[in-house]
Amino acid sequence: MTSETGAPAAGRPKATHTSHTISLARVICVFGIVYVHAWTGQYGGALERLATSPEGILRIILMEGVGRSAVPLLGMISGWLVGSSAEKRGYGAFLYGKARTILLPMLLWNLFSIVFVSGAAYLGWIQAPIPTNPWWFLDELLCFVTPNDINVQTYFLRDLFLCMALAPLLVRWKDRWLLLLALFFSGWAIYGVKFPLFLRPQIMVFFSIGILARRHGLATRIGGWNAVSAMLPYLVLVSLRIPAEIFGWAKPYQMAATAFDLVLRIAAAVFFWRLCWVLADRWFGQRVRRLEPYVFLTFCSHLILLWLLGPAMGQLTGPLGSSAWYAVFFVLQPIVAFAFAIVIGRGLGAIFPDFVAVLSGGRLHHGKKTESWAPDGRVNAAETREQPA
Repeated sequence: MTSETGAPAAGRPKATHTSHTISLARVICVFGIVYVHAWTGQYGGALERLATSPEGILRIILMEGVGRSAVPLLGMISGWLVGSSAEKRGYGAFLYGKARTILLPMLLWNLFSIVFVSGAAYLGWIQAPIPTNPWWFLDELLCFVTPNDINVQTYFLRDLFLCMALAPLLVRWKDRWLLLLALFFSGWAIYGVKFPLFLRPQIMVFFSIGILARRHGLATRIGGWNAVSAMLPYLVLVSLRIPAEIFGWAKPYQMAATAFDLVLRIAAAVFFWRLCWVLADRWFGQRVRRLEPYVFLTFCSHLILLWLLGPAMGQLTGPLGSSAWYAVFFVLQPIVAFAFAIVIGRGLGAIFPDFVAVLSGGRLHHGKKTESWAPDGRVNAAETREQPA
């Protein structure tokens, strides 16, 4: 239980409450990611024309209001959690662990997306990218120089792994150097420089902020902030972002829009962290947290599901803009994605438990919840204990 202000109830360690907040935040983040990638049955110009329709407005509200918080908050959580393991483990063991729980699952899920989604497209069942040359296959598998065409979200794992590779160095840097690093990567993102070391330089910005947040105990400090102070900046910024997205006002001003988006995403991370801090040990949070063992599976598998089954399910409702039933389908897509992940986790886990442990980034093993995916590592009281400010 939590108090009315959102603080942990008497007798509950702050580290335990922080761990519960992380679990709840992950579930909400992945719900938002599914909204960003949800099946619409429309493409390109049609999506822009339908942005002012009731279903289009609902899509943009959920996509911008919930979905855009996911990458910053997941990145910050990863930076926050890596502090302990990066300092205590040898570099070889540390990097091997990250390759096993981040890079290997990414490669497997990218391979599955090519086999199943491109395979279905080759057979004429759906419209989806098909390999045209060996380079496309390698780039789709490894995210070398561009984000994926099918599993578009896995570039996050690719860039996150690079952040992890640097983490043992970064956690030893002084604050001013981490701030300079965040500013450098912010400038990289704002100026839109294309250099394949990082596909989304914003991820390093959020990762660095997470390291600083752990160092200065910001997880519990923000949890104790007045709700208005924590949430109002995001509500103001997103209320500007949503109409700009609906009416396309920001298109001529890409650099300014990217800078605004970066500030918005940081404010969103604070908003949802404060919200999850309040809800983590309440009735709602306790039940939603039960989905956390399947977060990684949902993150990696949901686009395969939507590519393969989205059109079939959409035949019942029509595409975006065709009927009010599409709005119901849109809202339910994250629930469908989590249900699909639970089927994979429990079904395959009963037959191939070690394989499912790999696919889930170590989060599921022998059908049981483990303490392995951060996505960088562990979620327990020892790992989430606040460091002195």
